[in-house]
Amino acid sequence: MNKVVTFGEILLRLSTERHLRFSQADSYKATYGGGEFNVAVSLANYGVAAEFITRLPNNELGNSALKEMRKLGVDCHNVVFGGERLGLYFLETGSGTRASNVIYDRADSSMATITPGTIDWREALKETTWFHWSGITPALSQSAADACFEAIKVAHEMGITISTDLNYRSKLWNYGKEPKDVMPEMLQYSNIILGDIDTAYFMLGMDKVNPDYSNEASLPTLYDELFKKCPKLNTAVTTLRYSISASHQRIGGILYDGEKVYNADVQDVTPVVDRVGSGDAFMGGLIYGLLQTPVNKQRALNFAVAACCLKHTIAGDYNLITIEEIEKLLAGDFSGKVSR
Repeated sequence: MNKVVTFGEILLRLSTERHLRFSQADSYKATYGGGEFNVAVSLANYGVAAEFITRLPNNELGNSALKEMRKLGVDCHNVVFGGERLGLYFLETGSGTRASNVIYDRADSSMATITPGTIDWREALKETTWFHWSGITPALSQSAADACFEAIKVAHEMGITISTDLNYRSKLWNYGKEPKDVMPEMLQYSNIILGDIDTAYFMLGMDKVNPDYSNEASLPTLYDELFKKCPKLNTAVTTLRYSISASHQRIGGILYDGEKVYNADVQDVTPVVDRVGSGDAFMGGLIYGLLQTPVNKQRALNFAVAACCLKHTIAGDYNLITIEEIEKLLAGDFSGKVSR
């Protein structure tokens, strides 16, 4: 049986309601979320054995976050307690031509202050098939980057498939390091990388190239540069997102395996209920698809795109969509008719 372990930070999400601006809000909707945790939730929802590993403060907020993991069917027996606080983020949901806005409050959180040696990774990764991390954790602090790198190296030594969502967040890299100072060494162990080509180039310290994703013939050469920089890489994937407005997104995807480019048709998503977590929904769908036997890469990509599209219709960070609903979309049913 496949088992996926994800590692990162769970946050308390405080969002304005009814598309209010921060200056208008007199209350906030409190939920939880976080990139790597969102991936675990998707996978658990698809029936995959999914575990999330993080560090929480030993207080009521930390215990509430732990209860949230259990409620959503995510294994959390290797979660550790320590540090002073749970990270927060505030969300102002945009509408139409007004974009959403995120403010982070996660400095000195339990995950930001985690250090190598906090988790016994050889024990934690026993019987694990797949390990997933993202570029968010190395952005928190040098110690968080070191702890993540420790996990990556152990996963590699244990022969576990390693996936990475680049997840560049400009508001987080503020401890004196840039992605190019940290990410290249960590990405050398990744087998699957999700991210656009320019973000990957940027994190690897390469010049951006402004790729034309509509020109399929030009893409292998650009992706091949990533394969040269990341010797363990076997699959590079890019979510195609065309933002017409905050309420109208167009979503597609590309997968390259070193030999062939796979394309998923671009789908219109409107109106958007909540786009936060949609990239994590894509990642969860991709992992699920690539875990199937035999692997059908085109189907895995299509599944990821469909999962991403449907997440836009769900409020909150998590993609609470079933396999059956994704299959219905893949079969061409975009009607949204009531199921009776």
